[in-house]
Amino acid sequence: MATALDGKSILVVDDDPDMVTALTMVLDGTGATIQTAGDGNLAIEKAAQFDPDLVILDAMLPKRSGFLVLEKLKGASRKKGSRPLVIMITGNEGKRHQTWAESLGVDGYFNKPFRMERLVERMEQLLANGTTLHKPQPA
Repeated sequence: MATALDGKSILVVDDDPDMVTALTMVLDGTGATIQTAGDGNLAIEKAAQFDPDLVILDAMLPKRSGFLVLEKLKGASRKKGSRPLVIMITGNEGKRHQTWAESLGVDGYFNKPFRMERLVERMEQLLANGTTLHKPQPA
């Protein structure tokens, strides 16, 4: 059965190997192409090379924070719905970080711990809404 994730490219960015493993296991079998990065600088490099439809981004990362990565990914537009779509995940419970992420154009925000089903549902909603630009398919 096809899902909204089928054929999409997803970049998972988190410095916690257990979280990366859990996310990639949940996404395995969805038809999405998955790449991972363990720090903010690598996330920027992988995003440039991989050109993902969606990024799952930890807020607290080594080398470059998730907020700086989000700012770089969303660019000057800082617009929700612009490609790549970004869902931020964080252990910070305060509203200040969520407000900051929203001002930078984040498309979804989850506090850890969260139910993986809810994250996947949000990913499917974002990708099904057609808010991503369609990349040309190779001939």
